[in-house]
Amino acid sequence: AIVGNRVYVPGLSGDLLCLDKKSGKQIWSYRSIDDPDPKQFAPGFKSAPRVTADSVYVGDEDGVLHAVNRADGKRRWKATTDAEIAGCAAVVGDKVIVGSHDNFLYCFNAKDGTLAWKFETQDRVNCSPAIVEKYTFVAGCDAHLRIIDIENGKEVGDISLESYIIASPAVMGDVLYVGNHGAEVLAVNWKKKQIEWRYKDPVKEFPIHASAAVTKKYVIVGGHDKQMHCIDRETGNGLWTFATKGRIDSSAVVVGDRVFFGSADRNLYGLSIDKGEEVWKFNAGQSITAGPAVGENVMVVGCEGSGGFVYCFGKK
Repeated sequence: AIVGNRVYVPGLSGDLLCLDKKSGKQIWSYRSIDDPDPKQFAPGFKSAPRVTADSVYVGDEDGVLHAVNRADGKRRWKATTDAEIAGCAAVVGDKVIVGSHDNFLYCFNAKDGTLAWKFETQDRVNCSPAIVEKYTFVAGCDAHLRIIDIENGKEVGDISLESYIIASPAVMGDVLYVGNHGAEVLAVNWKKKQIEWRYKDPVKEFPIHASAAVTKKYVIVGGHDKQMHCIDRETGNGLWTFATKGRIDSSAVVVGDRVFFGSADRNLYGLSIDKGEEVWKFNAGQSITAGPAVGENVMVVGCEGSGGFVYCFGKK
């Protein structure tokens, strides 16, 4: 996450780092456990951090949601679920909403971490909740899209998606876009509670775990077929594909007329959004499964592996 002159980077070692955007130097670090001994196991952070005006929220693989003071990296509070938190938290007013592998969607009070409500699904929740109006949307391993009233945690809609979901849903207006493990990308009208269209590559059928990037014209999402797909947002027709040499778990990000994403082939790609032609490429030397973060005139992305790097790119 990039906010102001700071970059917030979670790590599988159990450390959350706050870095200076210009220099990359560490401003503060936060550990998922109190023991500072680096040899002591600390639950890792797989999810992206959510940054607000005063706090950073991030979940760990032991199921603990950490609220950290944004200014100095000191803990504000911890809230516990019963299994891994893999998705980014959503913050709505004075509420923090996050899913867990214990099958529940949780809503905590942002002030002190006390539980406001929790909603039980039928399987693990991997995704980051989407928010529109007074509703939150959760899609998980139970293959359902659920519409939940944020105020009381009550379900107001349930739409079967027929295959389990790893990706986080993207919402534009009345329609939600998400890929599933069954190799489909779905456009779901959440108000009408119906599927508007389905897209599937006519040749390769591989799971889609990356979240989609959505513009007024396009839905762009990568898959385990090693391709980035561009789909017409209105019709669901495929417009172009771009092949890499590794599967794509990295969620794409759109910047102007370009789309950026990483691949297991160790490259970070930049494509023209209209034609899907490569306009830029950077070899990081390590697999890139995280989606790039863009803000404050820079793009930041981290790599996998021991001794992994965080790269920051400017306009040029």
